[in-house]
Amino acid sequence: MADLEELLEKNPIVPYIRESDFAVRKPWRSAARRLLDYLFIGVREGVLQVEADGREYRFESGQFCLIQPGSVVVLEGVTDTITPFAHFDMFYRPDRADSFPTKPGQLDLTPYGHLLQPSLLEAFGLSVPVRIEAAQPAKLMDTLIMTVERWQQRDPIMQLRACLSMHELIVTILEAYLHSGGSMRAGRDPLKWIVAHFSANLSEPLSLEAMAKRANLSVSRFSVLFKSRYAVTPHRYLLNMRLEHAKELLGNTDLSQEQIAQYCGFSDVHHFSKAFRGTYGLTPGEWRKGFPQGS
Repeated sequence: MADLEELLEKNPIVPYIRESDFAVRKPWRSAARRLLDYLFIGVREGVLQVEADGREYRFESGQFCLIQPGSVVVLEGVTDTITPFAHFDMFYRPDRADSFPTKPGQLDLTPYGHLLQPSLLEAFGLSVPVRIEAAQPAKLMDTLIMTVERWQQRDPIMQLRACLSMHELIVTILEAYLHSGGSMRAGRDPLKWIVAHFSANLSEPLSLEAMAKRANLSVSRFSVLFKSRYAVTPHRYLLNMRLEHAKELLGNTDLSQEQIAQYCGFSDVHHFSKAFRGTYGLTPGEWRKGFPQGS
């Protein structure tokens, strides 16, 4: 694996803050969306529930969440919440001003693939979890709040200061997940990339052979390792992810069943309906009718 200096030459870290604010909300829930950029959230007050790439996380006051590009995320304020946040590019790209925070329900990023930031795993081989464990959480919260406050001021100098504090925030995250001396923590785990890969390609056909090849494993070895870790086959895991995201879209958007089938990687609406009913015991239409929007 290349050392950190070589990797930084290929992917220079030049933060670009796209949107940053203090979100003050009553209990709320968003539809699923796939991110083009990074989203860092601090929970100052309340309880935030996050579903990222099919896994659920609960965040309380003083905790931090990092959602990486390509991930599919659903956010829910379980209580009243105050959550300072920043949407940002970590790595320099010349067309970064053309990118944007995706909207709830926006899962197909095919037209915007050139704007997708690399994840830390793709850029550095570095595995960083959704839940960020900081050595000094109070200091990290102060840095995030300072970033938001500076970015909210449109003065050019304050914008530069916001980028400086975002640099500090990124360094804090990277330091927490790098070994001393700068070597990568990711190791040789052949499946570290798999959930992010599923999420980033949810609407695309994915073959077992292609996944095994990417992991540098035989198909049989890949299948055994996958089932040992996730307790289901790769096909079932991917199907479950597609169905869960379809359920979110049925309950939180007005998208047609045909659109949802396409966004979630089903060959057609009939395949979607059959798989949905086989898993949940209801057709998509029955589920949508029985569960009001937002439930």
